Amino acid sequence: MDKLNQSSDNSVQSAPSDNKVANDGTGVVQLDGYLEPFKPQLRSRFSKAQKWINDIDKSEGGLEKFSRGYERYGFNIASDGTITYREWAPNAMRAYLIGDFNGWNRDSHEMKKDDFGVWEIVLPPHNGQPAIAHDSKVKISMVVPNDGQRAERIPVWIKRVTQDLNVSPIYDARFWNPPQKYNFKNPRPPKPASARIYEAHVGISSPDPKVATYSEFTKNVLPRIKHLGYNTIQLMAIMEHAYYASFGYQINSFFAASSRYGFPDELKELIDTAHGLGITVLLDVVHSHASKNVHDGLNYFDNSDHLYFHEGARGRHELWDSRLFNYGNHEVLRFLLSNLRFWMEEYNFDGFRFDGVTSMLYTHHGIGTGFSGGYHEYYGPDVDEDGVVYLMIANEMLHNLYPSCITIAEDVSGMPALCVALSLGGIGFDYRLAMAIPDLYIKWLKEKQDIDWDMGALCHTLTNRRHGEKTIAYAESHDQALVGDKTLLFWLCDAQMYTNMSTLSEFTPVIERGMALHKMIRLITHALGGEGYLNFEGNEFGHPEWLDFPREGNGNSFHYARRQFNLPDDSVLRYKFLNEFDSRMQWTEEKYGWLHSPQAYISLKNESDKVIVFERAGLLWIFNFHPSSSFTDYRVGVEQAGTYRIVLNSDDPEFGGLGRVKNDGRFFTTDFKWNERQNFVQVYIPTRTAIVLALEQTV
Repeated sequence: MDKLNQSSDNSVQSAPSDNKVANDGTGVVQLDGYLEPFKPQLRSRFSKAQKWINDIDKSEGGLEKFSRGYERYGFNIASDGTITYREWAPNAMRAYLIGDFNGWNRDSHEMKKDDFGVWEIVLPPHNGQPAIAHDSKVKISMVVPNDGQRAERIPVWIKRVTQDLNVSPIYDARFWNPPQKYNFKNPRPPKPASARIYEAHVGISSPDPKVATYSEFTKNVLPRIKHLGYNTIQLMAIMEHAYYASFGYQINSFFAASSRYGFPDELKELIDTAHGLGITVLLDVVHSHASKNVHDGLNYFDNSDHLYFHEGARGRHELWDSRLFNYGNHEVLRFLLSNLRFWMEEYNFDGFRFDGVTSMLYTHHGIGTGFSGGYHEYYGPDVDEDGVVYLMIANEMLHNLYPSCITIAEDVSGMPALCVALSLGGIGFDYRLAMAIPDLYIKWLKEKQDIDWDMGALCHTLTNRRHGEKTIAYAESHDQALVGDKTLLFWLCDAQMYTNMSTLSEFTPVIERGMALHKMIRLITHALGGEGYLNFEGNEFGHPEWLDFPREGNGNSFHYARRQFNLPDDSVLRYKFLNEFDSRMQWTEEKYGWLHSPQAYISLKNESDKVIVFERAGLLWIFNFHPSSSFTDYRVGVEQAGTYRIVLNSDDPEFGGLGRVKNDGRFFTTDFKWNERQNFVQVYIPTRTAIVLALEQTV
């Protein structure tokens, strides 16, 4: 990675590490000369982020205090049991706190409004106990202009909401004040040098057709993740969302962990247990938009269109049918920054994968826009500077308060400097997702014969990333598993997955090809594609079919909303081979650390042989994608002289291979230049096989 980027502070308040580099947000030009014409835009966003932070310092006492809004807003309980409830609702004319505690009396507990539109009520304790019982229902009832009806809403900062579909799909707010607070037992693990990410959804993490729970995930899935060798979990659909089939991307209560999987303490136990296993836990955070729900969301909270969102069309996402935040508003910044801080403090998350970043970066939100890679697209009039600046401030706050925090951006546009240090004028993320890689595989599996796979194009797609910006590579994520698409193995094997995945059935050419390419695709993606690796749960063993949540269109069936972990556990099914290959791949990376090593040197992309050879982290990687040709004594170049041994072999019978390459072989280099390398070795490389060699003394 780039030394200037690595050594510079992730703060707009700091100067770049090299004093020759300008301290005005244009330092990124040192990394990418094509940014030179866009220095004015870089200076503008940089100075705007600095101004926000300076203003917050003066008016709020700094980002650290500002981002603890949950200690002022919503419900807060003093040590003597006094409850203070505050809510920002400037459009309301009168406001009342109602709930089980006062028999839903709409007039007895009136709130007071300050000059900033914040309503407040203080409830003294009764007989030494809080006036509102733990887990009882509450709401805010507001008298609003131009409406004879009260606007009765769920409090914005509420920490628990529940849904009883037998009564209504609308959520109930719960006053959450358990008598015993969860005490975390394990410290956060160190920031992983190589991020090997297991993307998971708690609700589908069971073979049974049901909504799985936090506790079941802790008991059943965490040990699997540890066995597989992933060191990071990315949890989806945790922030409360009204519609299960939205995959967690239509948030209605931003501070509430989804109650459909269990209680808050059970999520805390999940994270605590993961930390005890040395596993980092990231939250899939959705700050790109919000549910348009009115009764149990933020929309029209005080009966105004523009409280947390832009007014009119600018505040609505055409495709997602949701509301869009106004990132230039002081109180919206408080809400969103405090939301990030809350998940870090209350639940001990270790960082975030920011969803829908493209929508935040541009006023067109990526709708109907094909990004050509022209820099005018990244710095033109379509950029939402407020959205860019919010992400800069969020990264400033997170990385300064939590130095080991990880932030990942999901952006399809290729915005430059997304993962460059803030002091250089970057946006400050740790990683970006390599979203073009899975698209390539799906396109080729749909449209090309194996013999037509282009080795040069494959290598280009895997290595085509912005200099100095760390990238998370993946062969497939949850997007490829959704209904209407299929997992990689299902594309490869199709109907024979139902008939020939048993070791008692014929090992057909279709299954042989499918399993071989499944392993090779994942390995080359892992090795060449980036500085981190991501897998969606179940895909490590080639999960069959697709993912579809219960909804009206499928008879509310859970059949496809589950992960069939019973498949790799069945000793007679071939899924176990793919599962164990994935595990060996992760643990081999743990030993050799290629993800945090410099980018690979590719010495061979042979189109006729369909062979790719490269070196990374001192390992020699050899891939033969040819559908029918095997090669004996195949000469491959290698820089480092010595004796090499196999450390990973996709053809190993342990991984469902044919055993054509023996793992105990030794490979001796010859002092003769080959393919621009100082030495060569000769190997037997069968069709559709990948082998990884390491110097004997490192094995």
